Amino acid sequence: MSYRPEHSAPPEIYYGDEEARRYTTNTHIRTIQVEMCERALEMLLLSKDETNFILDIGCGSGISGNVLADNNNFWVGVDISQSMLNEALVNGCNSEGDLILCDIGNKMGFRNHTFDGAISISALQWLCVANKSSEDPFKRLLTFFKWLYMCLNFNARAAIQFYPENEHQLEMILSAASKCSFGGGLVVDFPNSTKAKKYYLCIWPGVTGLPQHLPQALVDEEEEEEHVSVLKDARRKKKGKKMSVRERIIHKKEQQRRRGIETRPDTRYTGRRRPTRF
Repeated sequence: MSYRPEHSAPPEIYYGDEEARRYTTNTHIRTIQVEMCERALEMLLLSKDETNFILDIGCGSGISGNVLADNNNFWVGVDISQSMLNEALVNGCNSEGDLILCDIGNKMGFRNHTFDGAISISALQWLCVANKSSEDPFKRLLTFFKWLYMCLNFNARAAIQFYPENEHQLEMILSAASKCSFGGGLVVDFPNSTKAKKYYLCIWPGVTGLPQHLPQALVDEEEEEEHVSVLKDARRKKKGKKMSVRERIIHKKEQQRRRGIETRPDTRYTGRRRPTRF
């Protein structure tokens, strides 16, 4: 089972001084965060000729805020961890954006239609876990989507990257967003990759007057090649040519190797029928 930090402690405790410093200085984490922020910013479909006002939900130590500023945007970041915000101050993020200490599962006091867009990187899944007996994850999600709906400008979008633990969390998040009158849906980048797979909730207020569409999910070259080979296999079947059991097994094992899955080597016994037992 993979490690889920949201099960170890509440976010304001888990991201203490030591963890916040490690998170901020880890080169791999920073690289991934920047890539996901750039992808989320791309989904907002903002005009590059204008300076926009963006809300960064779960801004942490300001890694995503720096990306927003580099793309000529003003931004406001909210986070529940004081230690993370302290790291953002050390990194000078307050000179390019404003920082607010708050719990996104509670009501917020932003003015209606304030922001031209909103992004969130690796924060939403924390609302799916109850840290107190009085907390109801679904109600907290509803509260979050309600205030987000109100503070977004007309024709604005929100791109929220998150890591759902299971199908139940995914359905709960989508249901809460739908109940708050958001349009849009889920975009899954690299859906066939275990490590590169990323979930983005791309949503917009239902009152928007412009036609909207979800962005195309990203796939890597191997997935594209595999998709082509599947189409070729389908054409062969239509022409009457069928793959043997051995050919299908070898083809499947080649797919697994391309995905980095540990696969047993091919031998002369591959695809042979096992002898019947007495």
